[in-house]
Amino acid sequence: MSDDDTDNHPEAHDHAVVLGAGIAGMLAARVLAERFARVTLVERDELAEAAPAFRPGVPQSRHVHVLWSRGVRLIEELLPGITEKLRARGAALLNSPRDFLWLSPADWFHQVHGSEILLASRELLDWTVRREVLRHERIRLRAGSQATGLVGGPDGRSVTGVEFRDGDPLAARFVVDATGRTSRAPAWLAALGHPTPAVTRYDSHLGYSSRYFDLPPDPARRWRGLYVQGRPDVPRGAVLIPQDGEERWLATLIGNGEHAPPTKDDEFLEFARSLRSPALYDALREAKPLSSATAFRSTANEWRHYERLDRWPAGFVVLGDAACRFNPVYGHGMTVAALAADALRREIAPLGPRDIPAAARRIQRRTVAEAEVAWQIATSEDLRYPGTEGPPADRATKFLQGYMARVMAGANSDPAIADRFFGVLSLSAPPNTLLSPGTVVRVLSKWRLPTSPTATPYPPHHAPPDTP
Repeated sequence: MSDDDTDNHPEAHDHAVVLGAGIAGMLAARVLAERFARVTLVERDELAEAAPAFRPGVPQSRHVHVLWSRGVRLIEELLPGITEKLRARGAALLNSPRDFLWLSPADWFHQVHGSEILLASRELLDWTVRREVLRHERIRLRAGSQATGLVGGPDGRSVTGVEFRDGDPLAARFVVDATGRTSRAPAWLAALGHPTPAVTRYDSHLGYSSRYFDLPPDPARRWRGLYVQGRPDVPRGAVLIPQDGEERWLATLIGNGEHAPPTKDDEFLEFARSLRSPALYDALREAKPLSSATAFRSTANEWRHYERLDRWPAGFVVLGDAACRFNPVYGHGMTVAALAADALRREIAPLGPRDIPAAARRIQRRTVAEAEVAWQIATSEDLRYPGTEGPPADRATKFLQGYMARVMAGANSDPAIADRFFGVLSLSAPPNTLLSPGTVVRVLSKWRLPTSPTATPYPPHHAPPDTP
């Protein structure tokens, strides 16, 4: 935004607008409140205030969500005390894989230390973060409001506000689009005379089907979560975790392509029974269903390459899933949103409100760069599945796939490899951690891929339940 544009809209002198009140948008709003006198957080949905509740704009919320350790730390830094507030409402802070029964593509994980992980319903996460963000005196929420476009400066060189379906435009010095996978930013930029970004997309055609259960008490249950992973030859898996306490558990079935899990209630348990281990079926067979099954199929990896555009308007940035989204089975979306917010914070820290708009192009590149590791993990793993649509794996990717299969085999029981593997998976350590000379020698000299295509029904450290 030029000074002339600001003069035409004096109410925008020290005002930022964030579109989308998901995790990415809320964290961005909190960051911008450190530099702008006013921040308006705009959300299309009406938002519940009294208690956590489902909303249409987050359809994936009825499925398993995890927040890896890096995301926990970054959100805690931005909103001090929020981790304990989440735990007070039933969120669980666990160690993965130590606190889980986890059957990897190679074998069962032993009780090795890995990474801290926070388990909570998406509704509780969103509601708690929103309450903390809105405590800031500079942030105001505008819910039930649909943005329809951007207000542009001369020749589309800057963004000076937002247009709405109902009501007058809202002037702003800085606008963030964090509206997620439904973002209309390409069309909005085109309307200002900017080119459409190139898109890279990988789709393994993964599907979810989830259902809530009341699990009967079991004094012998020593695990806090259960995960049976699929693999290319058996592309079916499932997760079972507690939701906001131990009174309610969420089971999410996972399958690729023609193995997509059923949405009919009477077929749910039969799919669970078809997994590589009976452990999850055994856990559910006497459980009481608390809901019908709910499906989710929009799981493709998609990167809109705004960072490659030759021209970029001042005063506008696209964050979160609106710029780059991942197959959610790897659990990285919210942690990457926290990484992007942290990058935004670093970029604007030395700048005043009048200087931030001109830095938009650099901010766009720096924030989306935080998605690179999660993108590499998700796309390289998805490319193991023959039905995945997208650019084919190159030689380097195929080599790393083979190496990572051996890393996984080692991480199942080797504490040193597990520590490094989960450091990378949690986005706490760089990928080259697994390529250090000591790690490579340890992996290649000690670990081979399992010769048997099947694993034992239960891990050695856990006795199976009595069969009825």
